[in-house]
Amino acid sequence: MSVIWSELPASHWNTGLKSANDVRSLLAFLEEQGTFTFPGLPNGLFSAAAGEGDDFELTGYRNVWFRDNIQIAWAHLIVRQHPAEAVRCLQALTEFWSRHRHRFVDIIEGRSDSNDPMNRPHIRFNGMDLTELPEKWSHAQNDALGYWLWLTCELISRDALGSVDWSLIALLIQFWKVVRVWEDEDSGHWEEVRKVAASSIGCALAGLTRLQVLMQRDEIAAALSAVPFPIYRSDVQELMDQCRRSLQRILPAECIQSDASQYRRYDAALLFLIYPLNIVQDRGMEDQILQDVDSQLRGPHGIRRYPGDSYWCADYRDLLAADQRTADFSDNLESRDRLLKPGMEAQWCLFDPIVACIHGTRFLSSRDPADLDRMRSALTRSFSQLTRAGGRFPPYRCPESYFCEKGQWVPNDITPLLWTQGNLWQALVILERGLETT
Repeated sequence: MSVIWSELPASHWNTGLKSANDVRSLLAFLEEQGTFTFPGLPNGLFSAAAGEGDDFELTGYRNVWFRDNIQIAWAHLIVRQHPAEAVRCLQALTEFWSRHRHRFVDIIEGRSDSNDPMNRPHIRFNGMDLTELPEKWSHAQNDALGYWLWLTCELISRDALGSVDWSLIALLIQFWKVVRVWEDEDSGHWEEVRKVAASSIGCALAGLTRLQVLMQRDEIAAALSAVPFPIYRSDVQELMDQCRRSLQRILPAECIQSDASQYRRYDAALLFLIYPLNIVQDRGMEDQILQDVDSQLRGPHGIRRYPGDSYWCADYRDLLAADQRTADFSDNLESRDRLLKPGMEAQWCLFDPIVACIHGTRFLSSRDPADLDRMRSALTRSFSQLTRAGGRFPPYRCPESYFCEKGQWVPNDITPLLWTQGNLWQALVILERGLETT
């Protein structure tokens, strides 16, 4: 793929983003093109994607995912530097779980089996009326729970939440104790085969770490000990210790279980533990994860989620009907994996902006030109992934991924994906702030 710079006005690509003004100019151009349009629901939530047409409607991406909404809310918080959008989004997410808190309670009290993902707190739902969706889904996703706790604690620390549902936070901690989150097999970021995944444990640890800091305040510790299912500082510390030990055993792999269907050495979801969660405290481990992604998952059109990923593999639209392409394959992934031709995994657009954010945040503290160069390189790849004029989609949109169709790499049906937009948006703003102080 040729780089998108050639299609931007000369005032953008001639400069190579060497100054904060260059970045502001590019941001204004992309905002004018609709690249950073985030159509929201009245309650502040975001559908996963903003596509159109019958094929898109069959994807189910009109629904709301916890994980996507937390990431989008975080992008708004970083870019706007004002918590309003993030607060509205988080409050609606919290209201959904508050209405369905029996999912936590029934598992804590032993009335329902956590091995059945439909009994777990639902992480995908109807955002318009905050109702659960009836179809079977892989709701066992500790990463989504961790992201929610992480952002909730972030907004509490900023005194941005008018009220806090302390009982729901306590229920989550008690739930994690019951399912033993540090060794719980969940479906994780990609909602597939259940395994003990470092990327999920890391999300839980990120939320717990933020909560531990808050509980140093006596009034917050008291609030969490006064709810129907109370938690104490020792509960949080115990969970953190267990999660840390698990991560030490597993990283830099995603999963080290002996079952071949669960073992996974490389997974791009580990990038999120570096940014935005900042939970990998060892710089050498961060570098190893980045090197693994670069050497094992990076392709010419994007970054693969993991080796052997069959979602949107080559000729996916010919191989599966529209209503099957985004179905729940968590219990029958082998049937979809048989469709994959070696080396023809979809290449995703989520990750290059995250790599840019990682190097950009490093540059903000290090002022090392090498970090800035690596950020610009990742951003150049991100720009190359934007859709082009004359294609199936309007230009300058952020796809979920590129897949090979009849020998050509094209955006998949989930275009634009709001999570990708949010990642690119904050990467550019991080670059702008870095260049302002250079």
